[in-house]
Amino acid sequence: MKPTLLILAAGMASRYGSMKQIDGFGPNGETIIDYSIYDAIKAGFGKVVFIIKEEFLEDFKGIFEPKLKGKIETDYVFQNFNLKQFGIDEEIHREKPWGTGHAILAARNVIKEPFCVINADDFYGLDAFTKMVDFLTTEVTGSNYSMIGYEIAKTLSDFGSVSRGVCKVSPEGYLEEIIERTKVLRDGEAIIYEENTKQYPLALDTRVSMNFWGFTPEVFKISVELFREFAKNNRENPKSEFFIPIIVETLLNSEKADFKVVPTDSKWFGVTYKEDKPVVQASFDQLIKDGVYPENLWN
Repeated sequence: MKPTLLILAAGMASRYGSMKQIDGFGPNGETIIDYSIYDAIKAGFGKVVFIIKEEFLEDFKGIFEPKLKGKIETDYVFQNFNLKQFGIDEEIHREKPWGTGHAILAARNVIKEPFCVINADDFYGLDAFTKMVDFLTTEVTGSNYSMIGYEIAKTLSDFGSVSRGVCKVSPEGYLEEIIERTKVLRDGEAIIYEENTKQYPLALDTRVSMNFWGFTPEVFKISVELFREFAKNNRENPKSEFFIPIIVETLLNSEKADFKVVPTDSKWFGVTYKEDKPVVQASFDQLIKDGVYPENLWN
């Protein structure tokens, strides 16, 4: 059974809301999602599931169905505010849903095979998708999950500091912990992070998480229990978010699952600052020039 690609796109509604692909980066207005799905098909994924807001279903279908028809199976699930589905009877007022860990629970009834999760607006590179398919078809179990580990030097913006989940990796290549560094930046040839006005160096090949995780559906059961607890504990904290790393940390600390850090030498890029957009466009132009992608992705 081919693995499934789960795309976190519920936060992208405003960008897609007008049916215009406003965030076009390729020569024909291709979005970053287009390149991710193209790579996923090439790597051997059998299905793509979009996590979106329900009101944007027709928009998403209009954008993606014509391109993907006959190339990969598609499905859509909705991240919403309904807590009754998790056995919580009280109303908890929120401006927006509960984050990435809550989002993946929207897919718990449609995914029955090993799957991976990615962000909609991040470019991960073919190598990462190929390695993930390999892991999901040969190694994954309900207690052996994975994360694609990027070299920190290949994930930074030239226009300011970024937050990165810095990974502590065992000699055997397994995740020990993720430490969130909120101000990571280049300092000449070096990379540093700032904390309490002090600066500390980071090795150029330090592995970081860019939210590219490999799981089996068994992860949903424990995640529902964790989310239930989280929502109740944070009912007075309307901005709290239930992130995927909370699930990962719980599984690691309770020794219920290991996470293999699968290294990639792919360059990651995304749009953290508005100044990043031309850089991302230039990156795609170069990849097309190098023959990595055709100029017209879907034709």
